[in-house]
Amino acid sequence: MSRGLIELLGINVLEVDDGTCSIDMEITSDALQPFGFVHGGINAVLAETAASIGASHQIEDNQIAFGMELNINHLKAKRQGTLIAKAVLRHAGKSSQVWEIDITDDADDLVAVSRCTMAVRQK
Repeated sequence: MSRGLIELLGINVLEVDDGTCSIDMEITSDALQPFGFVHGGINAVLAETAASIGASHQIEDNQIAFGMELNINHLKAKRQGTLIAKAVLRHAGKSSQVWEIDITDDADDLVAVSRCTMAVRQK
């Protein structure tokens, strides 16, 4: 399976456990908006990626999970360093999952909070 955007942005999977997933990404110049801060879309990519990877580990081999809804609040602007996204499963139903994601920096300061609803479908 192609890793596409994950590979392009240098996102690393740190841990996938039962109901959690942690990933990180080094901030590069490609991730910045014109004023030199991390583009809000990067936080969204991290949130949905962490939820997607976590969801994929919660489902059967004949199922797929994909983002259905994403809400994100950007709390702190960053220019450099590492962003860490930790997703925690809050609901696992037959056709959907709800994940809460905290995005922190390398000083463990909260950068963004998110909730992602994942659809679960047959392949």
